[in-house]
Amino acid sequence: MAESHPRLRRAGIARALHDAVLPARLLLVAKTMLAVGLAWMIAPHMPGVTDEYPYYAPLGALLSMYPTLMGSAKSSFQTLLGLATGIGLATIVVLTVGPTWWTIPLVVGVGVLLSGTGWFGVGREYIPMAALFVLIIGGQNADDYSLGYLTQTAVGVAVGLVVNFLIAPAPLTGVAAARLEAFREQLARHLDDIGSAVAESWPPEHEQWAEDAASLADTAGELRAALTEADESRRGNPRAKGHRPRMQQSHEELAALDRIAHLIRDISDEIADTIWDRPAGLPLDPALPGPLSEACHAVAEVIARGDASSGEDHRARAEAARATRLLLETVNDRTVDERSSMGPGVLSAMHLRRILILSGTGSSTED
Repeated sequence: MAESHPRLRRAGIARALHDAVLPARLLLVAKTMLAVGLAWMIAPHMPGVTDEYPYYAPLGALLSMYPTLMGSAKSSFQTLLGLATGIGLATIVVLTVGPTWWTIPLVVGVGVLLSGTGWFGVGREYIPMAALFVLIIGGQNADDYSLGYLTQTAVGVAVGLVVNFLIAPAPLTGVAAARLEAFREQLARHLDDIGSAVAESWPPEHEQWAEDAASLADTAGELRAALTEADESRRGNPRAKGHRPRMQQSHEELAALDRIAHLIRDISDEIADTIWDRPAGLPLDPALPGPLSEACHAVAEVIARGDASSGEDHRARAEAARATRLLLETVNDRTVDERSSMGPGVLSAMHLRRILILSGTGSSTED
């Protein structure tokens, strides 16, 4: 599989390390450290018996820190709801039969059952955990422990929410836009590799382009998740003013690039089937490799340039339109001569024309 290839694994590791040190992530690290430190400072000064359980305050602060404001608020509420539910289950046992060899696993089982309802979100894991802690760690002081556990966690959550609001995270629109640009370059590079492959002596020496085709769909899925996270980062964020048009443009761009990716994968799969004589492969007319290669290179150049509108960009688009038109004419002529329309050249010509239309060059292709 493509994902197992060493080059793809190295690229994945490099991307993961790059994402870990992005400014937005480093800001989250700094805010988490600050929230945990403040929660630990405040916890010992809580009234009553709650000051005996200060270690749950920094835990609450940690649980509340998410990259987005709405994510922090939602996860904090769900965590506290899960804790309260688990503590409530344990309290029922304490007030009735007490913790025994059979009530403890029973309560944990009920907690796990409730966690599967989907009502508690990220707080689902804390239902059985809280119940178990109260019954085992709380012991004879279950009431005090429950109060301290929930109160100190809530203190930490409150500290985390305040820190996250006062130091609002930057909207992730810039990160999403950068990843879209990288995806555009990946698509252009892949189509360019196809153009080089069809011009080589068969079978071509370079096979990585065929293996990399599967990664295009994975990248598109990751981008959809990144855009969703970027949308979430804008909600309730005072720093998100003016980012809405940019996000709408990013969604439209991803939709177009996703369709382009599907078309490029079709071309890649069909050419690979033909080159390596797979069962689904169809013969490629000997007159087509030249114009097909030229069209692939020209369209790849247009994809890489995106929506730029300089004179050089217009020339690149005109060249891509000319190369695609030449390929279509060659396919039409050979179809008449050979009395057959079957072959990868037909599919590739149709898809390359469609890619130009999706890239905003539809008018050029009709000239």
